[in-house]
Amino acid sequence: MILETIDKIKVIKERMKTAQSRQKAYVDKWRKPLEFEVGDKIFLKVSPMKGVVCISKRSKLDPRYIGSFEILEKIG
Repeated sequence: MILETIDKIKVIKERMKTAQSRQKAYVDKWRKPLEFEVGDKIFLKVSPMKGVVCISKRSKLDPRYIGSFEILEKIG
């Protein structure tokens, strides 16, 4: 019984690896790397912090992005 369970676990792991590689290939086809240069202007997305309880609910008209910020220097 233990050997059957171990064999089933191996089969499940192999199938999960196959599914993950298929999903990664699909996502990588559409994903574009973001590259910014010094002097570019960007907007930052505003998202509520997790774990922080807010008294008022989010309104439709609340800003979703803040900025525009200029990139001053490239680090790393």
